[in-house]
Amino acid sequence: QVQLVESGGGLVQAGDSLRLSCAASGRTFSRYVMGWFRQAPGKEREFVAAVTWNGVRYYANSVKGRFTISRDNDQNTVSLQMNRLKVEDTAVYYCAASGDPFASSGGYFLTRVYDYWGQGTQVTVSS
Repeated sequence: QVQLVESGGGLVQAGDSLRLSCAASGRTFSRYVMGWFRQAPGKEREFVAAVTWNGVRYYANSVKGRFTISRDNDQNTVSLQMNRLKVEDTAVYYCAASGDPFASSGGYFLTRVYDYWGQGTQVTVSS
């Protein structure tokens, strides 16, 4: 079992930066692919970024060059540094963990490969 708790959301202006953090419980954190997803009102949950156990990173095209995902296997944390935020980045952001081997071999962007989810943290970007 893995429990995930996100923090760091808030209200910012377009162009600002924000850093989200996700604290994970469990001794096998380092084995999981960790991902960030987001869900805006009326829209489906979408992939934002993921990082494999050995640090390979993947990003959605919409955030590439602006967001950076990182993980600390000693501290059992994964973070999402969000720079140059846009109004369209407004959403609830979720941290997720996947123990599915497919997550690290191409399936990292699929919600169905993630076994554990956090409760979400709201990010609101105003114009």
